[in-house]
Amino acid sequence: MAAHVRRLPVLALVASALLLTACGGTAHAPAAQAPAGAASSSAPAPGFPLTVSSCGVDATLDAPPQRIVTIKSSATEMVLALGAGDRLVGTAFADGDVPAPYAAAAKDVPVLAEKNPSSEAVLSLEPDLVYAGWESNLSADGAGERSMYAGLGVATYVSPSACKEAGYKPAKLTFDLVFDEITQAGAMLGEADAAATLVREQRAELAAVHPSGAGLSALWYSSGEDTPYVGAGTGAPQMIMDAVGLRNVAADVPDTWTSLGWEAVAERDPDVIVLVDSAWNTAAHKIELLEANPVTAALPAVQAHRYLTVPFPATEAGVRNVRAVTDLAAQLARLEEGM
Repeated sequence: MAAHVRRLPVLALVASALLLTACGGTAHAPAAQAPAGAASSSAPAPGFPLTVSSCGVDATLDAPPQRIVTIKSSATEMVLALGAGDRLVGTAFADGDVPAPYAAAAKDVPVLAEKNPSSEAVLSLEPDLVYAGWESNLSADGAGERSMYAGLGVATYVSPSACKEAGYKPAKLTFDLVFDEITQAGAMLGEADAAATLVREQRAELAAVHPSGAGLSALWYSSGEDTPYVGAGTGAPQMIMDAVGLRNVAADVPDTWTSLGWEAVAERDPDVIVLVDSAWNTAAHKIELLEANPVTAALPAVQAHRYLTVPFPATEAGVRNVRAVTDLAAQLARLEEGM
């Protein structure tokens, strides 16, 4: 399925979306007006038209998108990192504050919703691209189905690392796959040079990291109180721990994340604990839980306060992963000095 990007009047977009919802059918876009992001000249932009595919859905852009809506921090920060922040018309589902290098470019962009926005809110901005970090962001329970946007001439893109269907879901996330998304996003945004520069810089930063050789095991503790939700063996947590030389105690679970009971955590007895820091579940709160829970309070890692921290937005595939490796490697080196 391919969506050709075209700009439609906002009322027509919203009316079509509402008609689709009411009738349960497929909305068909009116005749195309000027392509989104088209220059005054009739000559196409270099590299366009361009067809991009994500999670089995194709979208064809006739020109670099000029009105972009992002859902999830990973998507927002990708657009900002590639220098296209001035084309953001709306964001949603922020997992944390935008990091300092991009904060200025994002400060005046409207926030549509704390979580998934409604399709009406998205369409009211007349986007020519909706870029999401999760497949579920673009679903009937999220901001609307991708087929609905395609029928209205709006391109959609989902981070390939988040694909769930067989044939599209990565067997295991790697930095090469992260860099591939940066490259594809750069082409899609008309920022191929910026993407190439970013990939080159991140590869150099990653190569400069010296993984620990101590063979320490680690628990990646993301959320949960009665039962912790932890990084498993195929997603960004595993990729990051591999890069810093930590052995994931949940690596045997073939998924990105998993629930792991406290008794199982105690049995696996991690040498260090990586705490995901978020506004809704801070690293400090997790430490309180670990030290108050009789099952985990006896763990040597807890008694010795062998904790590392990582911000939540860095725990999903995106432009923050390499910096997370650099930061965690430095924290781990300091921790090892005191062991």
